[in-house]
Amino acid sequence: MLSAKAAIAPRALLLTAFDQLLEPERFKDYGPNGLQVEGKAEVRKIVSGVTASLALIEAAVAAQADAIFVHHGLFWRGQDGRVTGWMKQRLRLLLAHDINLYAYHLPLDAHPELGNNAQLGMRLGLKADRWFGENQLGFLGSRSGAEDGFDSAEQLAAHIKNALNRPVALVGPAQSAVKNIAWCTGGAQGYFEDAIAAGADAFITGEISEPQAHYAREMGVAFIACGHHASERYGAPAVAAHVAAQFGLAHEFIDIDNPA
Repeated sequence: MLSAKAAIAPRALLLTAFDQLLEPERFKDYGPNGLQVEGKAEVRKIVSGVTASLALIEAAVAAQADAIFVHHGLFWRGQDGRVTGWMKQRLRLLLAHDINLYAYHLPLDAHPELGNNAQLGMRLGLKADRWFGENQLGFLGSRSGAEDGFDSAEQLAAHIKNALNRPVALVGPAQSAVKNIAWCTGGAQGYFEDAIAAGADAFITGEISEPQAHYAREMGVAFIACGHHASERYGAPAVAAHVAAQFGLAHEFIDIDNPA
């Protein structure tokens, strides 16, 4: 149960704090960033997660959350727009329990310290010193404290597998040494050519599509896909915890397992 003395923050003030931290106005995104569903005016507890799925919303209700903060929200450009099926189920639960839904997509990827890319780099022991691609979303750097990097892409892939506790897919020169490492979380396979142009020996992202397998083999640059969800588990709780601490609010990260 929440304490009767728990700190309270106005919904609008939380939105301002998230916006000031993540600067969504800098990005041309695939959907609306910020407050996607309006709930109660005062917030005591924030639940963070990767995606605003029905399972996360149900877990947030059980956790007595007043707000949910996610990377993947409900609304995307080109959506049908009708409130039926899965959309109805998610909205029904949010509205029935008066829960605010905050969602930030590209701004959450890009934040230099708390974002998905920065947080994944920290967990993999990678340090960025350059950025590439649209909105400078791609990170490029090297292994922290290891001047020579990894002896092979296979060794890097094993390191990622251990760090994220899930299988990874490696395509390209498995036995070539890796010093310059590029990464961009989620479905950033389209950044691979930019990573190659920036001088990467290996590129890490969540997903791989058919063309990237050929590019990796032909260009001699390793491509490592470690899972969309797995690569983006860290930004939302980092940002939500940071903002919750500013206001003295309770925060809980709930990770809904996703094999993708």
